[in-house]
Amino acid sequence: MRDHYVGAMRGVALGICPDATLADITHEIAPQDVLGGALELAAAYKFFPHSTVFLCVVDPGVGSARRGLAAEAAGYRFVAPDNGLLTMVFKETAPAQVVELTDRRYARPTISRTFEGRDRFAPAAAWLAKGIEVRALGTPITTWEMLDVPEPRANAGQLSGIVLRVDRFGNLVTNIDRRTFDAFAAGGPIEIDADRHRVARLVGTYAEAERGSACALFGSSDHLEIAVAGGSAAECLGVRRGAPVLVRLTAPC
Repeated sequence: MRDHYVGAMRGVALGICPDATLADITHEIAPQDVLGGALELAAAYKFFPHSTVFLCVVDPGVGSARRGLAAEAAGYRFVAPDNGLLTMVFKETAPAQVVELTDRRYARPTISRTFEGRDRFAPAAAWLAKGIEVRALGTPITTWEMLDVPEPRANAGQLSGIVLRVDRFGNLVTNIDRRTFDAFAAGGPIEIDADRHRVARLVGTYAEAERGSACALFGSSDHLEIAVAGGSAAECLGVRRGAPVLVRLTAPC
């Protein structure tokens, strides 16, 4: 929030739809980190009221030939660059419709080559909030960019995943969801390694682990995460996004 960018986009949106209620998911995505934006959006959008319009801008291709999109999925509406930012939303629920932002009536008269968030995306989102339909914003399309996000893989007594996110507390959120984990482990004894660091045990809450020790648990996104009780797993273990996480079946004692 240091710069004027968010404020300018809010101003444009309110100029079109002054009755809009504006809420923020985050403005702390690292520059150019499209995957980071996709993950944060997917973790939050479903907790908003249906028909909420999401204005999503992580846009390293600003000013290029990449398209702008408006979409409807799961009862929500989204405006974003066509660079994979909506990947995780579309993986959860196939979009009902997607259009390319081609109707200039719903953009500012002059579009900056470096700030399309203000001049294309914010106006489009505000017009949606004002009541126009997604299809009014442009041309229907049937293909769009999707990020290649790794899925967990089970093979020969081992479930392989990776760290997808590191949250502000230093917790390592993996791509291993609870359903996949339960199907693999089936209640049997397991051991977990995060980038060659052995994790002491699987717990239900952070408070169940001994302070300063690494533990595993299912967080609020229902994905396996590695944490350090009272500390940062990222700092204590030196683990970052993309690091391997292995769950192994072990023989009972």
